[in-house]
Amino acid sequence: MSLVYSLEEKIVLVTGSSSGIGKQIALRCSEAGSFTIITGRNEERLNAVYQNLNQEKRQKYISDLSDEVGISDLVSSLPQLDGIVLCAGMVKTAPIKFNSRNSVEEVFKTNTFSNITLLQYLFRHNKIKKGASVIFISSVASIKPYKGNSLYSASKGALNSFAKVMALECGVKRIRVNCIHPGIIRTKPVSNFSEEEMAKQAASIPLGFGVPDDIAYGCIYLLSDAAKWITGTELIIDGGQSIS
Repeated sequence: MSLVYSLEEKIVLVTGSSSGIGKQIALRCSEAGSFTIITGRNEERLNAVYQNLNQEKRQKYISDLSDEVGISDLVSSLPQLDGIVLCAGMVKTAPIKFNSRNSVEEVFKTNTFSNITLLQYLFRHNKIKKGASVIFISSVASIKPYKGNSLYSASKGALNSFAKVMALECGVKRIRVNCIHPGIIRTKPVSNFSEEEMAKQAASIPLGFGVPDDIAYGCIYLLSDAAKWITGTELIIDGGQSIS
């Protein structure tokens, strides 16, 4: 990997890193040279990811970021960070009239509130270094909504706005804050659809479906010094889904 995209001597936290996109981001960050800290709720899957990280530059925490006590305990154990990738999230699909209050709270607590609370604790405990890079893994669904996806789209849209305000407030410390909007990535949740449904959906996208590496390499760029003058942006990585 080119030195301009190197993460050597950087300490990077990746949340939601036990599977899917988060897992691949953690693996590629480690490959790029970072000291990689991973978190997740599933101990078995997180351990599997941990075993594939650089043995001399890795750390893991079993943590439920929907619980403020868990966030507090995690932050107290962390070193100062050069990079943060916020991947933890969930999808819940239903027409608006069937969205219960519990569903609203569950989706926003996981996708939005947990990320905001984690960042608040990190700032209060001075765990984000000057010049750090913060990346929210949002979604193309926040800019191109779909029927039945109101809660997911809204929860990710809230992150987009929050990230822009954070970018304004943190500029004085050279802390960069950006969002990545993944399109459809072929991971386990997507693969629950039939092959016929998958093929039809893929055919509607100019470059078809993506793979987790497509998002991981976008993160490497934004975490690296090559992106030191980029903040407040929304990087769309969707194979053309948002224009199709």
